Amino acid sequence: MADPRGFLTTPQQHPERRPVTERVQDWKEVYKPGGLLPIISKQAGRCMDCGIPFCHNGCPLGNIIPEWNDLVWKGDWEGASERLHATNNFPEFTGRLCPAPCETACVLGINQPPVTIKNVEVAIIDRAWEDGTVKPLPPERLSGRTVAVIGSGPSGLAAAQQLTRAGHTVAVYERADRIGGLLRYGIPEFKMEKRHLNRRIEQMRAEGTKFRPGMHIGVDLTGDALLARYDAIVLAVGSTKARDLEVPGRDLAGVHQAMDYLPYANKTCEGDYLTAPIDAFGKHVVVIGGGDTGADCLGTATRQGAASVTQLEIMPRPTDERPGHQPWPTYPMIFRVSSAHEENGERVYAVSTTEFVGDDNGRVQALKLTEVRFEGGRPVPVEGTEREIPADLVLLAMGFVGPERGNGLIDQLGLALDERGNIARDAEYATNVPGVFVAGDAGRGQSLIVWAIAEGRSAASSVDAYLSGASTLPKPIPPTARQVTV
Repeated sequence: MADPRGFLTTPQQHPERRPVTERVQDWKEVYKPGGLLPIISKQAGRCMDCGIPFCHNGCPLGNIIPEWNDLVWKGDWEGASERLHATNNFPEFTGRLCPAPCETACVLGINQPPVTIKNVEVAIIDRAWEDGTVKPLPPERLSGRTVAVIGSGPSGLAAAQQLTRAGHTVAVYERADRIGGLLRYGIPEFKMEKRHLNRRIEQMRAEGTKFRPGMHIGVDLTGDALLARYDAIVLAVGSTKARDLEVPGRDLAGVHQAMDYLPYANKTCEGDYLTAPIDAFGKHVVVIGGGDTGADCLGTATRQGAASVTQLEIMPRPTDERPGHQPWPTYPMIFRVSSAHEENGERVYAVSTTEFVGDDNGRVQALKLTEVRFEGGRPVPVEGTEREIPADLVLLAMGFVGPERGNGLIDQLGLALDERGNIARDAEYATNVPGVFVAGDAGRGQSLIVWAIAEGRSAASSVDAYLSGASTLPKPIPPTARQVTV
């Protein structure tokens, strides 16, 4: 353990965010640079000798959290980085983007604020990059086997790095013009500056991974051609088919899916546009969906100069404290305030959109909604609560329902689907087509970044065993593993 009395003497402390008035004027990350290091050693020292570290159960990667907390408290940053990388390829991503189920499973969290595990994690990796201890790890010898990884999100990148280090020749295909998947074009710059992604990609290049952006597999290269060219294939194409809202006026101009909107903002930050083709400047923006993607839309619209932003959620407002029916160590549904919510916007709960109202030019100008109550788990409109709110730009952020079928890849390969529309796989992440494996949201369904990385690592182990007869690569989870819940 770290400080034997740290959890008794040291209160929980988070790094300070930059003032709202300052940070909404740019796209940089919201935390003050260098704000973690002065506080993080004592925060790591709050990790207690809990006997059974349930944080391991909360984290599908199996991060060895008590060990690197202890090393940080002792000042052994290089040792902490080594233990962190033993289970996680990309801690700079998870330390910024993961909602930290490890913290809600922390034993200290039973009756106190938990250890700030996520902050310790990002402090370790940022310090490691600054100190130059993160280096390429190329294989000692090549196997002569080739692998195609389709999709360059966290799952695909994790699988690719593991397989490259095992000695296989790996090519990562990405339909977008840059590598990174949702990390590149779904996550706003203010949540994770893309320099973190870029330097990790450069590390992978130095290790031998090949990257093929701008290649739409199923269109530019068919499934048959892929099977003929590679010894194994890992499908990490994500769950990118967005849930839609079929109400009157859905076809009006100005109603967009969140993932049609957010990439333009990121491309603008990359310098591709002076002004994003879908821009919120001076508009009344309504975001439908109360999750992380909705918050990303809120923060993006704020920085673009929206006249107002309203975020709608069909579910009731969560409670401030952990509900009794969601006991420790489960991940509770509680009211959370992201950095974007601090900056702007109104959050409206227990409402359902009934119609988009257009002007004479076919553009959306308002949105009709009604309050709902839940009966038997289903929303029921509350009579007499109908109202209309202004809406010049509507963003649908209601989640995703499975991998896309439009490019023909699933049909070209003859892949079987499960009852939820995801790509079916067995206990080894293998599909019904020999040599074809699936990892991440494409097989699991929409999930968290930490699950995507864990699946990428696990699928890589199965691919390595398929190609080599056996594998020493770690396999943190089976495809049937699920988050601790009730």
